[in-house]
Amino acid sequence: MKIARIVGVLLTALLPVLGEEPPSPTPSKDGQDLRTAPLPEGTLVRIGTPLSREEGKNEGGEIFSVVFSPDGKTLASGGGRTVCLWEAATGKEVSRLQGHEDRFVSVAFSPDGKTLATGSWDNTLRLWDAVTGKELFCLKEHQDHVGSVVFSPDGKTLASGSHDHTVRLWEAATGKEILCLDGHRKTVRSVAFSPDGKALVSVGSDRTVRLWETATGKEVSCFQGRDRFFSVAFSTDGKTVALGDDEGTIRLREAATGEEIACLKAHEGHVESVAFSPDGKTLASGSHDRTVRLWEVASGREIRCLNGHENWVMSVAISPDGKTMASGSKDTTVLVWDLAGMTR
Repeated sequence: MKIARIVGVLLTALLPVLGEEPPSPTPSKDGQDLRTAPLPEGTLVRIGTPLSREEGKNEGGEIFSVVFSPDGKTLASGGGRTVCLWEAATGKEVSRLQGHEDRFVSVAFSPDGKTLATGSWDNTLRLWDAVTGKELFCLKEHQDHVGSVVFSPDGKTLASGSHDHTVRLWEAATGKEILCLDGHRKTVRSVAFSPDGKALVSVGSDRTVRLWETATGKEVSCFQGRDRFFSVAFSTDGKTVALGDDEGTIRLREAATGEEIACLKAHEGHVESVAFSPDGKTLASGSHDRTVRLWEVASGREIRCLNGHENWVMSVAISPDGKTMASGSKDTTVLVWDLAGMTR
């Protein structure tokens, strides 16, 4: 047995020299492939993204972003140099989008579901036909990684946040840049439109939360936090923003004044993603501590702590009908959870 292991190690080391590469590793726990392991409690579907050799070179397969289509039937996940579209109910792969020269880290559907926007570490954001997979535009104004993309509620405007410290607004129909919002002094980690589309909130590594008027690009307000912010989301009524930081804390603040409403503490690592349910009663969060947590917004009470991922949870998304939730992780899987059953 020991000889066989030694031979295996030697072959793995020699394959690149011989012109071949070893197969990419699959996510596993105690030697069992996570994609075929029993489903964690509370999950409906596990979606695994196979690691190709090319993706493996770029740490591919890790999921950085998940989002539901407006009708809730399709789920998009971004990781490596591929965005995959899946049937949300079954986990069956529908199609793949490829074109970025580095990893996809942010994915967004337009409100009509016809267009996908993607942000990448190749410093570009791209617009795609969600049905055909055809690339429509490649937007190259950012000077560093594009880590966050989001459509306005009316679908006419696209916002992007970048490591180049800027937020940019684009005309979705043409790809034309409308405004460059300059105020952050470090990486912009996340951006989100208000439900009426009149305001945009951005957070970053400079520990600030900035509120912008989308029509003019005017900075309406800016408040300083103690820790670096990684994620932000507007409540469905537009009155509250949820902020996830690098200390594992989620803060609920009044959007208009920045006044803190609640401080939610349970995570033990960066909070990479936050999402409100459509009725505004529940907040979901994903963290480096490998958990997804559900919170009651009115009281700040933790409802559930969901375990199932074997690496950082990078993204959470709630379906438009509020019945299911998806979480994407660096363990290369997407889990679809029975949210309705957990929040009754």
